[in-house]
Amino acid sequence: MSRILVVEDEQNILELVKYNLEREGFQVLAAMDGTRGLEIAREEAPDLILLDVMLPGMNGLEVCRELHIDHMTRNIPIIMLSARAEELDRVLGLEMGADDYIVKPFSPRELVARVKARLRRFQPGDLQVGKSPGKCLEFGRLVIDEEKFAIYLGGVKQDFTLKEFELLCFLARHQGKVFTREQLLDQVWGYDYTGDSRTVDVHIRHIRQKFESDPGCAEFIETVRGVGYRFKEDS
Repeated sequence: MSRILVVEDEQNILELVKYNLEREGFQVLAAMDGTRGLEIAREEAPDLILLDVMLPGMNGLEVCRELHIDHMTRNIPIIMLSARAEELDRVLGLEMGADDYIVKPFSPRELVARVKARLRRFQPGDLQVGKSPGKCLEFGRLVIDEEKFAIYLGGVKQDFTLKEFELLCFLARHQGKVFTREQLLDQVWGYDYTGDSRTVDVHIRHIRQKFESDPGCAEFIETVRGVGYRFKEDS
């Protein structure tokens, strides 16, 4: 049974989310402020966190940042909850390590679908590049160990979030194929996404910052102007 931590200060929303998740068989932990939410995350190590942006005391962005820099919690998937007026906060949340966000008001059905999709372990898509799942993908100084969920650059293990790993691995396994942002959201995030595709852009930027020595020269992930992204064939 997967455990979900919901950090939300509006009682009615908290109860609605808790009811719908429990009905789907999830165990729900709850907190109504950021400080307590951070404590529970560190003590209980839930499988996923639903984190509201606007919280009393320590807000959701601060909680997200603290979770991301703590090696014990940095790989816990985080879905942020934000109102439509908080567009900047949503982008900042992604920058600080959140995997996704849901815009309020949301339907319980959408929320449950997002949670289920995010909890699925990464599985390669139907398109293959001749390598078996669970093996190491090698591209010069870049090595992706699918089995251990680890990435090495020049023999040094890199610090990647799980979502960054999934996105990089998906592109690498389909080397040379161009994917639109919408296709990447559908394949990697695991649902038909109809919102802001900047989720992909933020994660691509994070990946590049970690191993691209020259931001102006893509070594592994290439931007195809007006289309999307691809893993370079000559990597």
